This record gives sequence, C-alpha cells and structure tokens, in this order.
Amino acid sequence: MKNMKKLLCMLLALAMVLALCACGSSTEEAATEEAPAEEAAEAPAEEAPAEEEVDYSAMTLDELKAVLTTVTEGTLTVATSPDFAPYEFYAIDENGEPQLAGFDMALAAYIADYLGLELEVIPVDFDGVLNELAAGNVDLGMAGLSPDPTRMDAMDFSDIYYQGGQSFVTVEDKVDLFPDLESANNPEYSIGAQNGSIQLDLANEYTPDADIVPLVKVTDIVAELLSDKLDGAFIETAVAENYAITNPDLAVILDVPYDVEGSSVGVVKGNEALLAGVNMAIAAAIADGSMDTFVAEANELSTGEIIEGLLEDQAA
Repeated sequence: MKNMKKLLCMLLALAMVLALCACGSSTEEAATEEAPAEEAAEAPAEEAPAEEEVDYSAMTLDELKAVLTTVTEGTLTVATSPDFAPYEFYAIDENGEPQLAGFDMALAAYIADYLGLELEVIPVDFDGVLNELAAGNVDLGMAGLSPDPTRMDAMDFSDIYYQGGQSFVTVEDKVDLFPDLESANNPEYSIGAQNGSIQLDLANEYTPDADIVPLVKVTDIVAELLSDKLDGAFIETAVAENYAITNPDLAVILDVPYDVEGSSVGVVKGNEALLAGVNMAIAAAIADGSMDTFVAEANELSTGEIIEGLLEDQAA
C-alpha cells in the first residue's frame, strides 16, 4: 500500500513537471512568433515614389482643357486697371455707354475663347491687380504688366505678347529742362509715376534725388503734369504717346533704359496648366495676326471719346 502511494506521488510530481515544461514552451513559442511582428512594426516605412512632374507645355490644347482649373469653374477671371490706354480703358459706344476696350481686353477675350472659358473682367486700381492676383482671387492680371523678377514670388508670367518701352514725359514748355535723364535727377523737380508700377521703380533708379510723387492712376499723373504740379513723369511708351495725342501740351521726350522691354500676362502663382494655356493662346494670337489687329484697333479707339479710370471714380 505504501509502495502504491509512493508510486502515485511520483506520477503526480512527474505530471506537474511536464505541465510546467509545456507552459514554458508555449510562452517561448509565442514570444518567438510575436518577435517578427514587433520587428516589422519598428522597421521604417518605405517612401512613396515621387510624383512625376507634368509638362503641361507639351500637351495638346484638348489635353490642357481637360486638366485646366480656374478660380471659378468654367470662367476666366481677369483683373485689370482701366486707366492705361491703349492697353485698357473705357470707350464710349454709339449709345453713349462706356465699354471696356484696349488690346489687353481684346487679348483677354481671345484667351478665354481659345481655352473654352467664359470671360469675367474685374476693374480695379493697378495696386488691386497685383494684390488680387497675389491673393489668388483672380486667374489673370492684365494691365500692361512687365515680367519684373521682383514680382515672381507673387505671380507667374506668360510669354511677352507686346513689345513696348518706357519713356520720360513732360510738358512742351519744360522740354529744355530735360536734355537727358540725368538732368531730371534734381531735388528741385517733382517726378511722377504710377504707384506699384515698374515706372515707379525706374523713377527711383534714375531720379533718386528728385521729389518722387507716386500716384494711383496714369490719368492723375497727366493731370498733374498739365497743371504744373509735376515737372516730369515716367510712363509706358505706348500709353504716353496715346496721352500725347489727346493732350498736345504733353511731350514724350526721352527713352528710359529698361531690361525687360515688353508686356506679359500675370498668372496666378502655381497654376502651371493655365500658364501653358495662356502661352499657347498668345502664340496663336501672334501667329494669326490677331495681336496686331488688337493693337491697331485699340490705338484707333483710344483717340476717340474714352474714360480712363474706374467708373465709380467718375461718378464721384
């Protein structure tokens, strides 16, 4: 009996040892199985492949239209400053109503039609064109803009669509005061230029010692010249020549050196598809002769009855 009890005790002890071994083995196996998962979690994720850069300039017109986006779907929104004949101004039609005109406005309509979009033009002061474009509120800015590198952070620029120039302007009875630009750099002279414009930069460059007077509109500059409040001014050549036609006392006397001789469309920053589309439209307008027609018609219209500046300013 005692032997039987001893045998039972030995069997129970052996069973306990085997149970403990089995538990240890299961725990170790589980740990071994979990280890790869933990290692996988700790392994750095593979970087996603970089997106390929799209060359919108290589697309066909139909391909561009398919990917084109604008501030308002289906509409090309353009900011302009209508005080810059023959670029943009109001022409009085046969009914006595003011209509936006100028070769910038004709080109804007051409671009919109070329890209299959409706055109919406928003007239603002020149500063407003730059600000609206920089804020992304409009698609394009068209106001005789020069592709100045200092503006590149705020907008993109199209190809040149019009070769222009810069001029120094005065009145007929002061022509002899300014045989050259250096003579205008005199603290006794008041020199005007449009606020926020390339012409203001040129005034600061060539006449830093003069009394430089920034004004909101070119019409204000011309009025100040004619009323003897300004002695001279920096104005874009085509615009200056246009004002001289309607104001015989105005004299366009000096060419002003400038690295970028021409005008571009300002395009909202980062919209590469739209930029490519605008460039495509400009190339087409130049190739088919439309641009020459726009300039000729604008020059003719601008010698008639026109309004330069915002209509609300005229009402005030």
